[in-house]
Amino acid sequence: MHLSRFPRVFLAHLPTPLEKLDRLSHELGVEIWIKRDDCTGLSTGGNKTRKLEFLMAEAQAEGADLVITQGATQSNHARQTAAFAAKLGMGCHLLLEDRTGSNKANYRQNGNVLLDHLHGATTETRPGGADMAAEMEAVAAQFRAAGRKVYVIPGGGSNATGALGYVNCAFELVSQANDRGLVIDQIVTATGSAGTQAGLITGLKAINARIPLLGIGVRAPREKQEENVFALAQKTAEKLGCAGVVAREDVLANSDYVGAGYGIPREDTLEAIRMFAELEGILLDPVYSAKGAAGLIDLCRKGQFKGQRVVFLHTGGSAALFGYDDVLLAGRA
Repeated sequence: MHLSRFPRVFLAHLPTPLEKLDRLSHELGVEIWIKRDDCTGLSTGGNKTRKLEFLMAEAQAEGADLVITQGATQSNHARQTAAFAAKLGMGCHLLLEDRTGSNKANYRQNGNVLLDHLHGATTETRPGGADMAAEMEAVAAQFRAAGRKVYVIPGGGSNATGALGYVNCAFELVSQANDRGLVIDQIVTATGSAGTQAGLITGLKAINARIPLLGIGVRAPREKQEENVFALAQKTAEKLGCAGVVAREDVLANSDYVGAGYGIPREDTLEAIRMFAELEGILLDPVYSAKGAAGLIDLCRKGQFKGQRVVFLHTGGSAALFGYDDVLLAGRA
């Protein structure tokens, strides 16, 4: 699969490490490895960096001088887009949707929001449940009327162009495993806007890796999440020239760990954050990676991965921790 056919700006720190989590493995009785996509670089890294290498190259190719995207208040994607735009000398305008209803000062001003502004991005807010795609197009029209050349990036960078970043990640991960003689039995990661899971499964299927992938949902019900991922995987495969390589049964999600909603951590989310921090010195975020890890931990305890070697793909996002200090420190002296 020749990804060099597609425009790309090479800014990510790749390959990201693949490490064994010895203490967590001992705690859960399952051999667990971690793919450190929290180490991709640019403003604390995260999974969106891989997607933005392709998206921002496409924006440059179209002559854009301003990118617009959207996400929740503590959006990792918004922060990484702002960092890319700063690095490439482009403007960045962000629409931030209030999906949690939190009025906490740290949630609304610290963490990713602080970094958005440090990177020079301008921001607007929208209420929860807004049609964010339509909102972005309306704002883009205003900028275009003022003479700006605008490139609109979907939430999470999740379209066929962005998903190429995780096709590449699938190739990278399998290559690392091959070089170490590691047989991977299962990959687990958080899944939200669908691009990471869609890109991974497309890449894995395109090279016949025969490694199942489980997405732990952070927002949508299982059936809707799987349909969103499958639809994007189909588009990604078509873009790559291997249409039909992903079957519907290849796309698996578990949305049992969403809780009250997107961006609202459950007790098992907080437990996952503490376990990774205290056992492995690794920081998860309360929105994506910790809900993915909560699912991994629970399924290990239930025996689903007994006797297997599992790779957890860390999607990053630790900057968001500073917007959740109240729940993370509750009950602690």
